[in-house]
Amino acid sequence: MKKISFIFFFFCLKIVVFAQVKGKVVDENNEPLPYVNILVENENIGTTSDLDGSFSLNIKEEKILIFSILGFEKIKLKSSQVSLVKMVPATYQLGEVVIGNKKETKQIEIGKTENAIRQAFENGPRFDAKFFPYKANYGKNKYIKKVSVYTESNIDEATIKIHFYEVDANGLPGDELIEKDFIAKVKKGSRMTQFDLSKLNMIFPKNGLFVAIERLFIESNKYEKEVPASDPGKTKTHRTYYPLPFYNFVEREFTYTFLGGKWTKEFKRDAEGLPVKTRVFEPAINLILTN
Repeated sequence: MKKISFIFFFFCLKIVVFAQVKGKVVDENNEPLPYVNILVENENIGTTSDLDGSFSLNIKEEKILIFSILGFEKIKLKSSQVSLVKMVPATYQLGEVVIGNKKETKQIEIGKTENAIRQAFENGPRFDAKFFPYKANYGKNKYIKKVSVYTESNIDEATIKIHFYEVDANGLPGDELIEKDFIAKVKKGSRMTQFDLSKLNMIFPKNGLFVAIERLFIESNKYEKEVPASDPGKTKTHRTYYPLPFYNFVEREFTYTFLGGKWTKEFKRDAEGLPVKTRVFEPAINLILTN
């Protein structure tokens, strides 16, 4: 009898199993907290609590989740401990709002980039800030009257958060300038939307200002469509959370990104290790100042 030898090759396959973490975020009175920013520490993974405070997140192993919203203390919890997250009101006080003698007879627009290439990205839960340095002529037009943002959306109305930050000791976005989250709505299409900030009485800080757009991963911002899959004749569901902020391709020395729960300053160095200007994508945001 002819002997047949079978040789088996065993391959070790690394199987990554994703688990869905679900929970709800509430305040000290057990009322749902919407629009809470929820990020995996040190990773580009995150989501947002919905109008009823609920959230879900797909992660492959136990992680540290960071919960943050203006007016409440930041909380870090293991992903196995987030079925009910109770946020604690912040114990610190924001700077006193100065209500000066506003005239609003003059205004200037700052941050406008001429002839810039503008592009939108699906870049996940990270968001970027635009830095506005202080200039001497702002002293006569020190009040921030309006903010303009450029977005793209395929749904009739999408919700975003806009943040206004002071500059911290490391030159990064620091404390917020307003007491409550600034929630804004943008319409469908590729467009510029302008929001009136007059009632906030914000004064342009003399050490500069950061403005950032935060995308909200909530049900009302979700857009799904069927697209061709890799297998012939099959489709898959492609999901996008709108709006997508536009970015200008400009020359800058630094870019500022909030990723994994912390702000970072990104830059290129020359042969001597010093920062050099390069072409980068910066959020398309403009401000109007008034007297």
